[in-house]
Amino acid sequence: MTLSNPLPALSDIPDTIAGVLRIENSDREATTPIIMDMLRSVYPHEQVFGEFCPVQGYIAAPPREVWEYLADTRSLEEWTYSLRGFTATEEPGLWLAHDRLGDSTEIYTRTVANAEAMTVDYHCAWDQGQHLWMIYLMRVIDAQAVLDKPGSVVLWVNCRHPFYDHNPYPETAPAKRPVWVGDFWDMFAAGHQLELDNLKAICEYRAAHGLAIKPDWMRR
Repeated sequence: MTLSNPLPALSDIPDTIAGVLRIENSDREATTPIIMDMLRSVYPHEQVFGEFCPVQGYIAAPPREVWEYLADTRSLEEWTYSLRGFTATEEPGLWLAHDRLGDSTEIYTRTVANAEAMTVDYHCAWDQGQHLWMIYLMRVIDAQAVLDKPGSVVLWVNCRHPFYDHNPYPETAPAKRPVWVGDFWDMFAAGHQLELDNLKAICEYRAAHGLAIKPDWMRR
């Protein structure tokens, strides 16, 4: 078999880029120990809880129905650990609730969803609704495509915005609140996994009992 001419990969770069490993500059024997060193039994704290917090899971429920449920902001009332009392504000699409992690803390949420890609992004902020800088990125995938079985795979990523370290709007915070949302960053992975487990349990219960994943009260 005659191979076609190779594609001009990296032809615009005259020198090797530091940190880029390709078989052309690092053969299998040279690369294997590098990969093995990346497979650790213990990971540094900062590497695990650095700039990103990803969690993921499988849900035995139809992906389109799971997406429709997540795309409604009010679903957060059910599957999150501490967001309660969602009410619509005068601004279309913006919801106000309370985050019980922060005692008397108000949290504002706007949901940006894409039906074709089955993505759901929650744009949130404590205390004020003008700058929604806490963004939770979620995607629902048909498990048939990636796991060869019916159901949904949910991917959820949170990025460590600089404001997690310092409250950018201290004047909007309730007096004497002892915590800031960023104080919980090191617990985000566990906390989000707990909430994803909640989501799984709720969706799977409804699916197994012939109930709509998105309940009637959310359709009103």
